[in-house]
Amino acid sequence: MHYAAYFGHQRLKECFHKALEEQQNVVLQAGSLSDSVRDFTVSVSKGLQQSPPVLECRFLYDARGSDLYEQITKQPEYYPTRTEAAILSERADEICTLTGPCTLIELGSGSSVKTDYLLSAYQDRYANICYTPIDISAHALKDAGRSITRQRPDVQVVGIHGTYADSFPLIRCASPAMVIFLGSTLGNLTPEEEQAFWSDIAANMQVGDHFLLGVDLVKDIDILEAAYNDRNGITAQFIINYIRRMNRELGTKIDLDHIGHVAFYNPGKEQIEVYIEFLKDQIVTLPDDQEPIKFACGERVMLEISRKFRLPQVIGNLASFGLHPVRTYIDEQEWFGLLLLEKRE
Repeated sequence: MHYAAYFGHQRLKECFHKALEEQQNVVLQAGSLSDSVRDFTVSVSKGLQQSPPVLECRFLYDARGSDLYEQITKQPEYYPTRTEAAILSERADEICTLTGPCTLIELGSGSSVKTDYLLSAYQDRYANICYTPIDISAHALKDAGRSITRQRPDVQVVGIHGTYADSFPLIRCASPAMVIFLGSTLGNLTPEEEQAFWSDIAANMQVGDHFLLGVDLVKDIDILEAAYNDRNGITAQFIINYIRRMNRELGTKIDLDHIGHVAFYNPGKEQIEVYIEFLKDQIVTLPDDQEPIKFACGERVMLEISRKFRLPQVIGNLASFGLHPVRTYIDEQEWFGLLLLEKRE
């Protein structure tokens, strides 16, 4: 595989279309991520000065963060990955039959391990399979691309190192397509962000295109909270790595020995909320000579939400965007749902 940079959506579409035509294996670098340190600086400065303070979870995934997340998915308490993978292993052939041949476009692809069930099914049935993984972690994207091309040399991989928004113009270029959004990553969006996401997706999908969506379902609080507080402390390392990245890239000078990880379920909003907590008074230095911010012992900064879903509400909302269920798959414990949707209007 080789790597190419582009700037702007029009240039992206040109490079993407060329890669499809010439069946290249390539990773395209999004212009939106061309100055990641500056983006991180602006995001952290703005977020810490809000009331209440908040940090954007998309910056969790530097190289170390991506590795830690893969470790989280293997923890015994973290059921979503293995539950969704089990559904995919059983249903990939059926999904493949229902969609017909199409370009596979995955949002937030990460390691692409679960997606291999789909790649295997499509490769067995159809020729000229193209897979487009999209992720903000260059580390994860490159590792996944190498692994796929090594194990499945006949699968064309056109990766995008960028954000979800960078990928939206590609969907029209790739139709017939199936957009893949696994891991219940949808739950990291606020309700307002989710509606904007679906609006953008629907505007770029063609009638007959498909969308494969994984959603984590509302369940017992103890099960939910254990998944984000594993006994081995990997999730805590993952969260604190965000602060380590702030210190390294932004010079925030936070004492890592006095930072804690807090995660709990908010039943009113039906979401897990993840915070970093200051375990002593600290002064956080901001870049660009901005005024430092004082945090008292016990103060928290929200880092991530993970909303949990009820399938009737999800299906009803998606129908308003012209996305209708073809099949709905649920595990035996009814912990996780996988929806195959079709754009019909």
